[in-house]
Amino acid sequence: MPLRSDWSARTCSLARGLDVLGDPWGSLVLREIFFGNGRFDAIKQRLGCADTVLSKRLGWLLEAGLLAQRPYQDGSRTRQEYVLTPKGEDSLPVLNAIIIWAEKHLDAPDQVSHMRVIHTVCGRPTSSADTCSHCGVPLTAANTSWHSLKRGTPTPLAVAPVEAAPAATPAEPAPDNSSTNETEIPA
Repeated sequence: MPLRSDWSARTCSLARGLDVLGDPWGSLVLREIFFGNGRFDAIKQRLGCADTVLSKRLGWLLEAGLLAQRPYQDGSRTRQEYVLTPKGEDSLPVLNAIIIWAEKHLDAPDQVSHMRVIHTVCGRPTSSADTCSHCGVPLTAANTSWHSLKRGTPTPLAVAPVEAAPAATPAEPAPDNSSTNETEIPA
């Protein structure tokens, strides 16, 4: 029996979106990546989940194009860490909406179990998932932080790495027609 249903081909946009973002473990993995925590062991430690659960969620997020892998050196060994893609970064308003909704409607188990969405430009918490409710500026990963009382100070969010533009190939030199007998006709 499969662990989850495949809603990727549904005619409903909400169903297709939930197919990618509706899994609690997947959303928590995205939270960790937004917090800048992209290494398997560190994500596993923060989430307290089994290797198989984390591996499967990371695989889904990679396949869906929300995450990419980037190599890093761990001593003499090259390993992979997970980073947001632009598509993954675009999930921010969804995660912000869940945080804001939970803070408004669900009781926290204790005083340190709160998280606020902060617009770093004006420094104020917002009650909107995609635009600062105080100054009206659109929220992006680059100008938003999450203030988790458990983690301490507001944490700037990770952004998708900017891919280096491919190196331009030098233009081929114009052919040297000086040795031909053809005359140029002005246009």
